[in-house]
Order: sequence, then C-alpha cells, then structure tokens
Amino acid sequence: MYRVEQVQNEEKKEAVLEFSKRTHFLEHINSPKDIKNFPISRLRWLAKEIRDKIIDTISKTGGHLGGPLGAVELAIALHYVYDSPRDKIIWDTGHQSYPHKLLTGRYRNFHTLRQYKGVCGFCNIKESEHDIFGAGHASTAISAALGIAKARDLKKENYHVIAVVGDGSLTAGLAFEGLNNAGSLKSDLLVVLNDNRMSISPNVGALSTYLSRMVTYSKYFNVRKRAEEILSIIPGIGEKGAKKALQLEEKFRTLGTPGQLFEELGFRYFGPIDGHDVEAVINALKNIKHFKGPVLLHVLTEKGKGYKFAEDDGDKFHGMTPFDISNGKKFNKIEPIKYTDAFSDALIKVARVNPRIVAITAAMKSGTGLNAFEKHFPERFFDVGIAEQHAVTFAGGLAIQGMKPVCAIYSTFLQRAYDQVIHDICLQNLPVVFAIDRAGLVGDDGPTHNGPFDIAYLRTIPNITIMVPKDENELQHMVYTSTLSSGPVAFRFPRGSGFGVPLDQIFKKLPIGKGELLKDGKDAAIIGIGTMLYDALEAVKESGKNIAVFNARFVKPLDEDAILNLARKTKKLITVEEGAVKGGFGSAVIELLAEHNVHARVKCIGIPDEFIEHGSPKIQKELCGLTKDNMLKAIKEITK
Repeated sequence: MYRVEQVQNEEKKEAVLEFSKRTHFLEHINSPKDIKNFPISRLRWLAKEIRDKIIDTISKTGGHLGGPLGAVELAIALHYVYDSPRDKIIWDTGHQSYPHKLLTGRYRNFHTLRQYKGVCGFCNIKESEHDIFGAGHASTAISAALGIAKARDLKKENYHVIAVVGDGSLTAGLAFEGLNNAGSLKSDLLVVLNDNRMSISPNVGALSTYLSRMVTYSKYFNVRKRAEEILSIIPGIGEKGAKKALQLEEKFRTLGTPGQLFEELGFRYFGPIDGHDVEAVINALKNIKHFKGPVLLHVLTEKGKGYKFAEDDGDKFHGMTPFDISNGKKFNKIEPIKYTDAFSDALIKVARVNPRIVAITAAMKSGTGLNAFEKHFPERFFDVGIAEQHAVTFAGGLAIQGMKPVCAIYSTFLQRAYDQVIHDICLQNLPVVFAIDRAGLVGDDGPTHNGPFDIAYLRTIPNITIMVPKDENELQHMVYTSTLSSGPVAFRFPRGSGFGVPLDQIFKKLPIGKGELLKDGKDAAIIGIGTMLYDALEAVKESGKNIAVFNARFVKPLDEDAILNLARKTKKLITVEEGAVKGGFGSAVIELLAEHNVHARVKCIGIPDEFIEHGSPKIQKELCGLTKDNMLKAIKEITK
C-alpha cells in the first residue's frame, strides 16, 4: 500500500514539475525560430499556454474566440515545420491567426489586442513581417497565396507558400475560383483546410479515415518512393507507367472522402487528420513539404477547443465582448435596445402579417439578428453561407416570383456583391430589401469591418431607394416602409445601442423622399442623416445661434424642395453623415445645389478619405471629426 502511495506521489510531483515548466514557454518566444528546438512532447504544453493567453485576453478586450482556439496546434505545427517569413503562411479570415500572432513576437503586447494603436484583430502587413497578406473577409487566402507562388516562380526564387483556409470559407465562390486556377497552373502550393465542421460536409467513413491516416507516417512515403523507383525500371512499365500506378493508388486513397473534389480540381489530397494532435500535424507537414504542384492537407479541428463554453456554443463565442471566464457570460451593461435587435423585432412583426417576407443572411445569422427571425419562421429563413454574391442574386430569384426578400448583410460584406446589386436587382428593378448592418464605424474590428462606403457605392445606382434612420424608432418605420416598396430599397444602421427613445407600437409608412425639420433657424442649416443628428442638436444648442436642423432621412431620392429652400434661406449649410465624405450624402447635396444653380456655402462632415484604424467607437469618431465639438466648430466657422 505504501509503495502505491509513493508511486502516486512521485507521479504527482512529476506532473507538477511539467506544469511549472509549461507556464514559461510563451514569454521566451520572440519569433517562430524559438519553437523549433522544442521537443515535440512539450508542444502540447505550449498549446495549453497559448489557449490560456487567448482566453484571458479576449475576456478583457473582446474579440474572436472560437476560431483561434481551434487553430492553436495548427499554428504551432506550421511554424515548427516552415521558416516564416521566408516561407509564406497566409491566413484566411485573419481572426483565426491569434495563435500565429503569439508565436511571431506579439506576446508581450497581445493584451492590447483590438485596442487603439495595439495589436490588430486580423492579419496586418504593417504590423509584422510574418503577416504576409492582410485579411478581414473570408475566402481570399488561396487566391493571394497562388499569386505569391506564381510571383516566386517568375522570379525563380525558392520558398514554400501555404494558405490556411477555414471550411466556412469554402462556401464562398472566391475560394473555389482560387482552387480551380491553382489546379491548372500547377505551381507548388499547400492549402491547409482547417475543418471545424461548422460548414463543410459529413463525417468520413472508417475506411477513408484509416487510409488517410497514412499521411502522418513517413514510412508510407518511403515505401511509396521506393515503389516508384522499382516500377520505373521494370520493362513495359517505365517512369510514365509508374506514375500512373501511383496516381491510381492516390485515387483509391481519396475514394469516398472529401478529397475526391480536390483531386478533380488538380490537387493532391491528404487527410483528414486530427488537427489537435500536434505531432500528427507536424509529421504530415514534413511528409508533404517537398511535394511538387498544388497539395491540400485536410485537418479536423474543434471550434473553441479547450474552453468548454466556446466548445458548446460555437456561434455565440465566434466573437465576444468582454466576459467572465468562470461562466462564459458577457459583462452586459444595461443599455437601450441595439439597432440590430430593433431591426430584427420590426421584421418579425411585419412578417407576421405579410407571408411573402423572407429573410436571407450570409453566414451572419446572430450578427444580423436573424436568429430570432428563424425561430419564428424557419421555413422563410435562409443562411446561404459566406456567399454574399449568391445571397443577392438568390434574393432576386425570390423577388421575381412574388416574394419580398430582406437581405441582412454588414456594410463591409455587401461590397462583395456590388455587381449583383447593380445587374441582378436594380437593373431589373426587383423589390429586394437590403438591411445594411454595421454601417459607418465599427470600432475594434477596424478598417476591414468599417462600413463607410455603402452610401457612396449605392447612390449612383438607378432605381434604388436609400434610407438612414436617426434612431431605433425611425429604423422600425423604415423596415416597414421598405417592405411596401415595388423596387429595391436599402436602409443602413450602425453597430451598437440606440438612444433609448420610445418605440411606437404602430408602424407608419414614411413618405418616400421626404425628411423632417427637427429645428427651424435662419443663420445656417445642418442637414444630416443618421444618429449624428442628435449631436447636431446639442451643438446647435450650445452655439447660441439660430440654426436649422433637418433630418433628410433619404439619401435617394433627396427631399429636394426642403433642402433647396433651406439653402436659399440660410445660404450656409453643414452636412453630417457617418459615411465616406467623398461621394456620400454631402456630395449629393452639393450636386443638388449645382443642378438648380443655388449658391450656398457648404461644409461637409463625414468619414475622411482614408481607412480608419481600429480603436473604440469614441476614438474612431474623434479621428474622423464626427463629434459634437467638431460640429460646434463648424457652426462657428460657417456663421462668421
């Protein structure tokens, strides 16, 4: 008995010693070269430490959690086998790259993640030489990696190119365009499919799992190489015959697996393997490292790996605001209703009385608030995956058969479907509604997710109506109004909470192209759209001037009579918008004045002609001059 206890105590001491060792790995890693001398047996402790660091940081700063937790072992293995930045590792949708950032010299300032002047939440070529290609939108990595690989070939250079792609990205057409082109160009390229089974196909069978496991064993490749040598010297077979025989073996190995698709596209497929078995992933990468032509390695991972709450609810923990690590609950402040929820609630109410209304999202069910719509009307809800172009044209097909589709898409993602908005919807004047969430500045997600351009890129298109609410109550009336239109309609609204204004219980149809005068005045007029009008009213109050404030509501069509009358009356206009000042609402007002030969002094306040870096919404607005103080300054200048 004593002997058993002694052995148990020794094992316990050994475990404690191992634990104490693993808590000091990350702080000594200044570049990927520092992990190459680690014994493989120690890498699982490094993985645990990386997960702890990510969870601790995101609990304070907010950010993406599920994706990076699932990619820890993969990031370790890639940097263990390849030599970054000489070898080019391109991460698709950069939020899965947090482990990569921790392994490439950003451990000491990782606590600044998504904070102003801190570590970016996505890959950023200005931030690190190891961030080879910037990415905030999904499905770009394969195309970018192929371009890098082909440039290497043309320059006769020698390095490896690896694209890491999530399975969700394969719902986007761009990923398949890249795969198709890579298969035909035959450049040396490795695509690692990080499959957390959130979007891609069914579990593979036992036979295919057994056969694909061979990729992790070097003996298989040695035997295969020797077989090729032997077959090539046998009379009647030769080198060509040997290659054909081995190609047949590869076909058999991928039979019944997702690899058949990739083989048909011109890739050599290996996998699937356990993406959390770091030794298996390292062995697989070493074994295929020197293969010629396009190769695809399929690894299976678990989104949120290592944090139970994220494992159980991958959708919720995809992106998080600060939360309590002990229970996974967000630190929610008591705030007014969020604009996203106001939109969602209004759409559900309208859909109850209009059975033709259907809702569409592109892999952002929770982000757009349509998860609530799905619960009420599951048969009238469609999540098409990361495929904004398809979402828009799909909506056009529904509309042309008498349905009333509402496409809820973030402003930054709707950009990807610009051609479809023009040709498939507006050209045919189809009654599709675009609910544009996250319009304007979005804060910590930064320039890849800011939505400043939608007004400028939509208002030039014929047939479309564009609305912007000043608050959450006006938003619900715009939801209702848009569903009554016989042509395309877009309304945009910001991220975050409203003002807490009372919500009308009965919806009203807003007269198309008509704004409202919030305050009359003769010294000058502020003409604006969106939530900035509340700051405008405060600025006017503090200025002591007799300034009119007009809520235009519509960017297209403009309330021409009201705007022209204010211009003639005051001769001094200030336009305000949380959108790009170049080509935006202010530009539309100036065009209107020029068209009617009305002379007035005009100052436009909006997002300047630059990409606004990540930081809190307050900091971003200060950087752009979208503040009450800047409006007050503009009032003083224009009324001199």
